[in-house]
Amino acid sequence: MNLLIKKARMHDKAAFQQLMEQEGKSMYKVAKAILKNDEDAVDAMQETALICWEKIDTLKKDKYFKTWLIRILINNCNMIYRQRTKMMSVEVISEEWFQETGYENVEWKNFLNCLDEKYRTIIILYYVEGFRTREIAEILQMNENTVRGRLVTARKKLETQYMNSSKSVRKIEFEGQKEYCTAERRI
Repeated sequence: MNLLIKKARMHDKAAFQQLMEQEGKSMYKVAKAILKNDEDAVDAMQETALICWEKIDTLKKDKYFKTWLIRILINNCNMIYRQRTKMMSVEVISEEWFQETGYENVEWKNFLNCLDEKYRTIIILYYVEGFRTREIAEILQMNENTVRGRLVTARKKLETQYMNSSKSVRKIEFEGQKEYCTAERRI
């Protein structure tokens, strides 16, 4: 990867494209978590790629390429989010989550959706992308203790959400049988 970064710094298009392909999945996850919309996530990724290509000379150390890239992506996502919020202030539009199939992901995404953006971003960067709190602090340009505090708060909120959701599941006994099934109560 370091060789690709060095080639990209010399404006090697093929090396830069390969870097973007390697980081594409991570970029998509972060953008989707913030924007909750495929089209906006792709727009943010494209804008990020363009900015990175134009400003690759400003990267101070090659080992921080991914951190630098994700920081630019988050800034672009925040800009798109603010623009979209201004346009939607009058309208109420339901938000969509990932279009992936798989029930196991739905519950996780619903829990994440209940978090404020400042907590959701940190959870995604920490648990999904595998960044350390120090790296997240650099990406988000905040104190590392703030990141740790928000991570603790987010965990507590997720735990509370999980406990509340488990209370909404009730057991039903069928006509004297010892078998149980669970039914989710939806409000």
